[in-house]
Order: sequence, then structure tokens, then C-alpha cells
Amino acid sequence: MSEEVPIRPAATVMLLRDTDGGLEVFMLRRTSAAVFAGGMYVFPGGKVDPADGEGHEAYVVAAIRECYEEAGVLLADDADGLPVDDGHPALAHRDAVYDGTVDMRALAADHGLRLRTGDLPWVAHWITPKGETARRFDTRFFAAACPPGQTSHHDDNETVASMWVRPADALARGQAGELMLMPPTVANLQFLAAHADVASAMAAARTVGTPPCILPKIRQVDGKIVGVAMPGDADYDSLA
Repeated sequence: MSEEVPIRPAATVMLLRDTDGGLEVFMLRRTSAAVFAGGMYVFPGGKVDPADGEGHEAYVVAAIRECYEEAGVLLADDADGLPVDDGHPALAHRDAVYDGTVDMRALAADHGLRLRTGDLPWVAHWITPKGETARRFDTRFFAAACPPGQTSHHDDNETVASMWVRPADALARGQAGELMLMPPTVANLQFLAAHADVASAMAAARTVGTPPCILPKIRQVDGKIVGVAMPGDADYDSLA
């Protein structure tokens, strides 16, 4: 059955900010009831909708939309070129964007905003392995600096908790079993952990260009999943 599961396009954004303690990234815990990644700590993200557009820009618009829906942060500039802040009327439409009655591009047009599509460099590209879940995603990961005048908060629907965390701390908590993290999340946290501030992380993100597509493979014994193999692992090429 897993061979027939369609691969859906999806986008994720790593929202970054500077603090006295160093670079932090915004993370959400998905509800345990979620069909995909239930209980996992993730970055804001989700599937690409038809209204997001076409081609690569559709992924970027989807990342901006999901950031707004799940984190409450709108990555857009006003007519004066200034980032949207908490007092902007466009921020009152979060629920309408979430339920699909207002699309992201129309919201921006109605309020004279420019979506910051040129400010989200593409950092990583992952595809959900065959056989892991009932859903598979072709996901592009982006990085973005959080506008300083906006307050982030989870949607309390698909996501039930949120936090700003240093990437190295998130990795340590994942290794200690405190946070449930998927392999793509771990890999992207490792990328961020090498940088002391937003400027450094964003500069590195812009040098990535078109990242390689990473397709993990499922390890099985007697029909049971026992692990995930990554490109470069000794058994990767031998797995279906």
C-alpha cells in the first residue's frame, strides 16, 4: 500500500531570532492526534495549496502562509518597506487563512503588503520515505528572520505547544529523549547550531543554492520497522 501513497509538496520555515544567549529557532509540538508526526517537535510548515501558486515560489508562499497559520508571524512588508508588526490589521485574519476562506496572496494585496518571498533562502530538501506513514511529503525547508515587532504563538489546533530554543539545546534535549525529533528536523538543527546569530545563519542559507534531495529509507526486519537509513549509510543502497 505504501508504494501507492502520493507524495504531496510541502514547505517548512525555520524562524530565527537573536538573543543574549545566541541564535534561537521557533519550534512547535504537534498534537498527538495528528496523522503525520504526532507529538513531534517541528518547525512551522505544511502542504502547498493550489492558491499558493506554481513552481518554486509556491513553496515559498506556502512557507509564509504556514508560518502565519501555525506561528502567528506574518512575513510581509508594508508599503513603506517596513516589516509588519503586532498592530497591523492584516494579523486579524489568521483563522480565515487557516480555514482557506482567505488566501495568502489576496490578504497581502488587500492590505498593500509585499510577501517576503525573496527573504526565505531554500536550505534543505527532504522526501518522506516509502512505508513510514500513510502520508508522504516532498518538503522544502526555508530559513527566515523573525520580524522584531511580532509575537509568535502556536495555533493551539494542529500544534499544542511552542518555544524559542537554541538549536544545540534542542538537539541535546532530543538525544536525552525530552523532545521527539524527526531526522529532517535534527539535520536542520545541526545546520543552525553552527551559527552564532541570525546574520550568520541566513548568510550560510543563501549559499546553499539548490540543496540535494534527501530520501531516507526504512529498515525492516520481518515486516516491522526497526530504523531509518540515510544516504551514506552502509546499508542504504541495499534497501528497497
